[in-house]
Amino acid sequence: MTTVSENDTSDVKVTDRINLKDKNFLITGGGRGIGFACAKAIAQLGGGVAVVDTLAEPVEEFQTLSERFGIKMSYVRGDVTSQESLEEAFAQSVRAMGQLHGGLLAAGICIDEPLLEADWEHSQRTFNVNVLGTFWTIKLLGKHLVETGTRGSIVTIASLNGQGVYVPVQPCAAYNASKAAVKGMMGPIGAELGAIQTPLLKRLEGEKRAILDFYREGAPLQRLGVPEDLTPMVCYLLSDAASFVTGADFLMTGGLHAGSVRK
Repeated sequence: MTTVSENDTSDVKVTDRINLKDKNFLITGGGRGIGFACAKAIAQLGGGVAVVDTLAEPVEEFQTLSERFGIKMSYVRGDVTSQESLEEAFAQSVRAMGQLHGGLLAAGICIDEPLLEADWEHSQRTFNVNVLGTFWTIKLLGKHLVETGTRGSIVTIASLNGQGVYVPVQPCAAYNASKAAVKGMMGPIGAELGAIQTPLLKRLEGEKRAILDFYREGAPLQRLGVPEDLTPMVCYLLSDAASFVTGADFLMTGGLHAGSVRK
């Protein structure tokens, strides 16, 4: 949130700069998982949240945010892979919230497929959601901020996989490439993370348990991340405290980007 100038006095408290009160943020993929965890954290800091997700309904706790934290909130069902659906969802969000001050782009999918077994439609959908969906939402947000003369911040979610790290138990080159593209297009305002426990990872607890074990045992911090590991960084990047931050990637991987300690 680039609203602090070099001429501002230095006696502003750090906690005041992280406050998100009276600001509203768009969150794609905010109906559950990382997106919802960040929506809740933003609400705790006084920020309004406008969520766009393909889910018919968000997690039950979402409905409590307005009353608990005294914030504006909106939930619109929309598909980031459809220009018409996304633009209509964005317009509805603006009507519900008024001015937006930035956003978090958390909509994303991962389909595990070895290269030689890759399915065209699966690969295409991965890029449509992770790359084009992110790109087009950035365009809509950027246009809104420019047209309203509002300074703001946009944060995207990439992945450890976007660093070009090969995870032998999880062949998903299309996903890796899509997250590298997110990093490439959004380096100035991106935030990256590694394996984070969300409802989508529950499917790995069965036949693909080896993937979870790799991330848990291979990370120097010896555990999987949880959405709440990411929320402080997201809130920081959206706040005035990050007014001099741009062109940066923030690696929240439990140390896996530096190498695996699994033997």
